Amino acid sequence: MTPIDETHAIDLPCWVDGAIGHPDFPVQNLPFGIFSPGDGAARPGVAIGDHILDLSAIGDRLPDAVQPLLGDDSLNRIMALPAADRVALRRALSRLLCDRDAQPALAPALHAQADCSLHLPARIGDYTDFYVGIHHATNVGTLFRPDNPLLPNYKYVPIGYHGRASSVRPSGVPVVRPKGQSKAPDAAEPRFGPSARLDYELELGIWIGQGNELGDPIPVQNAADHIAGFCLLNDWSARDFQAWEYVPLGPFLAKNFHSTISPWVITPEALAPFRQAQPARPQGDPAPLPYLLDAQDQRHGGLALDLAVSVRTAKMRDAGMPPFRLSQSRAEAMYWTAAQIVTHHASNGCNLTPGDLLGTGTISGPDQGSLGSLLEMTQGGKTPVILPSGERRSFLEDGDEVLLEARAHREGFASIGFGECRATILPVRA
Repeated sequence: MTPIDETHAIDLPCWVDGAIGHPDFPVQNLPFGIFSPGDGAARPGVAIGDHILDLSAIGDRLPDAVQPLLGDDSLNRIMALPAADRVALRRALSRLLCDRDAQPALAPALHAQADCSLHLPARIGDYTDFYVGIHHATNVGTLFRPDNPLLPNYKYVPIGYHGRASSVRPSGVPVVRPKGQSKAPDAAEPRFGPSARLDYELELGIWIGQGNELGDPIPVQNAADHIAGFCLLNDWSARDFQAWEYVPLGPFLAKNFHSTISPWVITPEALAPFRQAQPARPQGDPAPLPYLLDAQDQRHGGLALDLAVSVRTAKMRDAGMPPFRLSQSRAEAMYWTAAQIVTHHASNGCNLTPGDLLGTGTISGPDQGSLGSLLEMTQGGKTPVILPSGERRSFLEDGDEVLLEARAHREGFASIGFGECRATILPVRA
């Protein structure tokens, strides 16, 4: 695991206006992304306060290993760097942004985030979504199988399915309501049409850094070295399609029409102070099989993250009302660690590549105020949520905007955030 070092000090004197105490991007964070300044070309940058530092403009001040990569319009090659090179880059950026003598040379390379476009940070070769939120799995299982919510394999296997990389989009890109097949319980035949039960899913995304050769597994004790960073992920779901199609082969058109991610890659180095022990399994649960069990990962593989989801309807926007917080949960609700997810994915020899994206699955907490989807919150649509505008929601309607957020807190360290993961629902297309 990445050690805590001078880049995490709470009193770093960053010279960028508004960076000290910024809720998401203080100098202790330094997440990477791909941005375009105005009409300029896409390029790598680092979020600092409300600004973006253009790495291509300051390449001669950065480590030699990084300089050849700064003309890229994706982070794939930067993600593939060994962890030691990422650490060196982070230290160089931290020193420059805290050195008043460097300000005159670096200030022209700063761009206001509000004046820039943010893109997908990597070319995503493959996307796999897991199902490691134990409370979400139990809640959904209870809706469909009241007598047997969790299938026998759940506590042995990090369950996942292969998603669709081509439909992953960055925050801000609208979601078009999908069409598909669904079948009402009392209907003789299915229908084809717009989804009437559109839902969000509050998840974390895991970015793969260095990959593995086809046929070579990734040992769990080395899995953290293959993680380049984290983001927020909303794996939009058409629950009516899902209920009809998921037996016997699992999610398909109910999931692959759109997935939204936050555009900034939060590095493992930034999250070092917020590592924590993986919660102990309940009494009677089986221990992970040996290939998934590592003592260090159990001590430090968890993340101290607060996650939240909010909604704002078209009516609320027209009235100038802020987004309404629907729920708040914590990443400790994950039954499997990020390292275990990576190890299991490669355990059969599957090759992961830099820029691959893995989703955790919906992260719900144990109570009503911490549920990560409307499916759970409304008991399958039976108990609608009442919004401050007086509107009721069982599932999402056209014009609804969903916002995911995540922040890490720990006494003695500067809090950091993931930035926004938001999108608005558009009507179905003809």
